[in-house]
Amino acid sequence: MSEESAQAVALIIYFVGMIIIGLWAYQRTDDLDDYMLAGRNLPPAVAALSAGASDMSGWLLMGLPGAIYASGLIEFWIAIGLTIGAFLNWVFVAPRLRTYTEVAGNSITVPSFFDNRLRDHTKLLRIVSGIIIFVFFTFYVSSGMVAGGKFFESSFGMDYVVGMVLVAGIVVLYTLVGGFLAVSWTDLVQACMMVTALVLIPIVAVWKFDGGAKELFAAAKTVNPDVYSSFLGAATFIGIASSLAWGLGYFGQPHIIVRFMALRSAQDAKAGRRIGITWMLFSVIGTAFVAVVGLGYFAGQGEQLADPETVFVAMSKVLFHPVISGFLLAAVLAAIMSTISSQLLVTSSALVEDIYKAFSKESQALTEKKMVLYGRMAVLAVAVFAALIAWNPDASVLNLVAFAWAGFGAAFGPIVLLSLYWRELTNIGAVAGMVTGAVVVGVWAKVLEGGIFDLYEILPGFLAALLVAVLVSKMTYHADDEVSAEFDEAVRLTKIRA
Repeated sequence: MSEESAQAVALIIYFVGMIIIGLWAYQRTDDLDDYMLAGRNLPPAVAALSAGASDMSGWLLMGLPGAIYASGLIEFWIAIGLTIGAFLNWVFVAPRLRTYTEVAGNSITVPSFFDNRLRDHTKLLRIVSGIIIFVFFTFYVSSGMVAGGKFFESSFGMDYVVGMVLVAGIVVLYTLVGGFLAVSWTDLVQACMMVTALVLIPIVAVWKFDGGAKELFAAAKTVNPDVYSSFLGAATFIGIASSLAWGLGYFGQPHIIVRFMALRSAQDAKAGRRIGITWMLFSVIGTAFVAVVGLGYFAGQGEQLADPETVFVAMSKVLFHPVISGFLLAAVLAAIMSTISSQLLVTSSALVEDIYKAFSKESQALTEKKMVLYGRMAVLAVAVFAALIAWNPDASVLNLVAFAWAGFGAAFGPIVLLSLYWRELTNIGAVAGMVTGAVVVGVWAKVLEGGIFDLYEILPGFLAALLVAVLVSKMTYHADDEVSAEFDEAVRLTKIRA
């Protein structure tokens, strides 16, 4: 069997496994709560690893190791910022959001929680936030499909469009059929594949390299003398602040915090935090080692990679039997597909639960089965639209990925925190803050970049949104006994259950 055939067999096994999970989840999905939140019955390990897998995407296996391979450990500051942000998200957002979303009208999406929490009878808050989710996540999904197409093109010489359609088709199938339950359990499998690959490659590389770890790391330094010292030596205050600011994005990422809403109880957040952060530490540290040992390994062979972002793929091919390398390559697809599926489902929920129900006159008469059907139709519609955008491999939507992380973090992050911890937040203040965050991110990124303003746009966007939301809420706040009682109940139940 040829190398390509062996790798293809491994990928087929992986694809079949994902479809089987989707069919299994289909049997356990009866209503919209099941389809969108798995009936709020997600075990902490599944929620934690699902959040991690849907967060990291191909960035963990291609983007970050490629950046470290090319520029040294200075790029690792982003991983530190993300790890801190993920930890704080689990501590401050997860337990209270799980409780509060149930207390506030059993909200199953982030926009519906805002709506119910702030008693926005105009529905403006739900519509604005739903539109933001729809627009940004459609492009996010599209960029993931582009990454999938390029993966097959570079790894197997397959036509880009065929590879893109294959990835899109598999993801849509298990998401369409199994909903949130299928997405979460496939994420669990994909997270395990990702961390196993990231730990295995550095260990095997050290074992196979003449001279072991010492010589391998020395060889890396001969190629890039600053590979280690750049972590502090080449770093600037603005650069470190920008990298650490990535962590702020976690508070506002709908596809991540929806995992908190699906936990069995607020008490599970503690176990979820331990599992999720442990997975994340192994993953990001493993990523750094993959980059460094790759730099040294290829230097020892007298060659270097033309494209640094292929270091993970290249190392998996040279170190392992084709069948094993096929499963390691599947880990790259796992990273891509886990993010696509999560974002696809959140976008679907925004269309059905937040936009359609806000405008439709029949929304009160809809049955649960019809809502699930509409949810599946929305998944298919968004996937088709995203695939059309991704048809061109040079589509500019890829440039929106980092921008969208900042946009969600600045627009939603402050509102999530204020809605959970400040009883005086108002619907007008939330809308004003949300719009301010999105606008500041756009202006900062496109107009004020470079020079003293060379700061990641999420930081000024987040702070501006927070300030505006507080000031406008102070001006428009009127005490509401029902809202205050609900706030107190959420706080009380969180303390009891967590």
